[in-house]
Amino acid sequence: MKKNIALVTGGDSGESVISLQSAKIIKENIDKEKFNVYTILMQGANWKLMADDDNESDVDKNDFTIFKNDEKVKFDAVFIAIHGTPGEDGKLQGYFDVMGIPYTFSGVAASSITFNKYFCQSLAKDHGAIIANSALVRKGEKYDLNEIVRITGLPCFVKPNNGGSSIGMTKVKQMDDLDEAIKVALKEDTEALVEEFIEGTEVTCGILQKKTELIALPLTEIVSKHEFFDYSSKYNPLLADEIIPARVPEEIHKKCKELSLSLFRTLSCKGVARFDYIVKNNVPYFLEVNTIPGLSAASIVPKQANAMGISLKELFSVLIENVI
Repeated sequence: MKKNIALVTGGDSGESVISLQSAKIIKENIDKEKFNVYTILMQGANWKLMADDDNESDVDKNDFTIFKNDEKVKFDAVFIAIHGTPGEDGKLQGYFDVMGIPYTFSGVAASSITFNKYFCQSLAKDHGAIIANSALVRKGEKYDLNEIVRITGLPCFVKPNNGGSSIGMTKVKQMDDLDEAIKVALKEDTEALVEEFIEGTEVTCGILQKKTELIALPLTEIVSKHEFFDYSSKYNPLLADEIIPARVPEEIHKKCKELSLSLFRTLSCKGVARFDYIVKNNVPYFLEVNTIPGLSAASIVPKQANAMGISLKELFSVLIENVI
């Protein structure tokens, strides 16, 4: 008997457009012989079933059910395809835990901790990761630009502490531009993270959970044609090269995979997660974790999985079957 899967998409951040793209690819490639898929668009408190016939219907938030053809539909699991809030920061996970409905990807604690870059880096450092020097700025609090630069140096990166897709991110080369960059980041979040610039090779490692087995996917090297891997570079294939396997020494492949596996376990990640690094002088500097990475055919994790012979259909089935 086929399982009913709620595919939730949308969200309340600048990444909502990317979430819709991911959901489209997931729905097209999910195994229809195993799963009935219902796309749920979430925008604030407005949760609606997006039916193939363009008829919308509200979701009953009391038990997360819908009515279709005058019949009540309950879900066996939820496939979370929301990048950013509320899908990647633990909020939806808490709701589904209360409802008793299993879901793909990480739980409340792992999602909320990894979404907060400053917390995540601090925890990763305690477990052996090397990180860049950084300073945290909170909205409404005074900050000293000179003290920040003393910690991070110049150039530096300024980004929202809770966010993704490089939205609100700026590379700052001179002191005169730092305050404006902080203001840009604080338009997207209540906290801005200012980080030391590490010049090196950007690589990323996906970890895939298959029931009790953890699989380290091939390391990918990212070469942006912009000054850094910004929003447009991430979503325009003409603006960045993603090279599998990464052109780094075998020692770096081993280090990044081992550290990613260790952090996946330490942070209690689930399903799949992507761990990003900058390699300088054969030392990988940990940047962040993406607990709901992009899942289109052009996204990094699916490319890594494909390099190991794992198709999109198989990848999505693995993620669902982990929880049902």
